[in-house]
Formats: sequence, C-alpha cells, structure tokens
Amino acid sequence: MLEQLREELTRLHLELPKNGLVKWTGGNVSARDPHTGLVVIKPSGVRYEELRPEHHVVVTLDGEIVEGELKPSSDTASHLYIYRHKPQICGIVHTHSPYATAFAALGKAIPCCLTAIADEFGGPIPCADFAMIGGEEIGRQVVENSGSSCAVLLRQHGVFTFGETATAAVKAAVMVEDIAKTVWLALQMGEVKELDQESIMRLHDRYTHVYGQ
Repeated sequence: MLEQLREELTRLHLELPKNGLVKWTGGNVSARDPHTGLVVIKPSGVRYEELRPEHHVVVTLDGEIVEGELKPSSDTASHLYIYRHKPQICGIVHTHSPYATAFAALGKAIPCCLTAIADEFGGPIPCADFAMIGGEEIGRQVVENSGSSCAVLLRQHGVFTFGETATAAVKAAVMVEDIAKTVWLALQMGEVKELDQESIMRLHDRYTHVYGQ
C-alpha cells in the first residue's frame, strides 16, 4: 500500500541525519496521500540507516493502523491533528536540530532578520508553548501558533515543519536549522535588526511566485 510514498519517505528520512537535524532515532517525517487521505509515518525507535520502505506505518487521519507491523512514531497523534486542521499540507517533519532547538529551549522565536527567513517563512519563526509527547497536545500547539509560517518551535522540545509535500517540509526543516545557526552566531556579536513588514512581504512574495523554475 502506498509503495511510492513509502520509498519517498525512506529517502527523505535519510536527509535528516545527513543535514545534522537528528541523532540516533529522534525525529520523523510523515506524508499524507492526497488521494486516499491516508498518512505514512516513520515507525517508533528505528534507526535511520536501518529504515526500509516496508517499515513505515500507514494510518488513517483518526489514527487507525491500516498497514504496518511496527508501532508508529510517538508523535503520530500530533501529526494527524495537524493534517486534520491544515488540509492543504501533505508533509510534516519533526526534528531536534541543535541551533533551532536552542531557541526552543529558551522559549524564543527566531526573529526575521535575514532575507532567507522572509523568503521561506514569511516572518519570524514562532515558538509555541510546552506540550507533552504522545497525544495531540503538540499538534494543537503547532496549529495554534504557526500563523502563516511553515515552521514552529516547541518550547523545550524541538521543531515542527510542514508543507504541501513531504519534500517541502524537509526543505523547511533544513532551512530552519541553517538560519537558526546564522542568527545565533549574529547574536554573539550583538542585537539583530529585524526586517520591516513591507520588505518581508515583498521578499516572501518574490520567493513564492517568481524565484526558481
């Protein structure tokens, strides 16, 4: 079932350790099939280098396991909550990438002080409140605090990103860590100057509608 999506997720999961976004078995990627509404997600506690397409678990939006012999990620309920409340997205990523999670540890948003932040996220990357793992609470925090951003920090936890595809969500996760590192480095030298709202809107519009092929 959903063989192509499982194979895609296997490749995308390898991008997380490759880009320094996770360690050992932490983090996960999920994808929602737009035709069936079913969600494919990483199994709990499986190391990335051992992950195979058949290991992924297929679930309904209500959490019923449709296919898969392994337990789904402990973040599954939160992924499903986000999908139910953001029907336009088909990919979600969760990481504990160090620089972005450093901001989360302090409960601080990442300010929109770089063109790259305006381009990809359309403003500051918000930081939601703390929520326990295992239920829908994290997903609720993501939905309530995301605004127009495709990334949300979870206080004292990590990062959630999402997009129209799983690839877009992984790209956002890579971008979050990259800009978090740059902003952290800048803060070691002094205060950062945030971009004004008009510039942010113009940059995000250009990146969304003009940039690329």
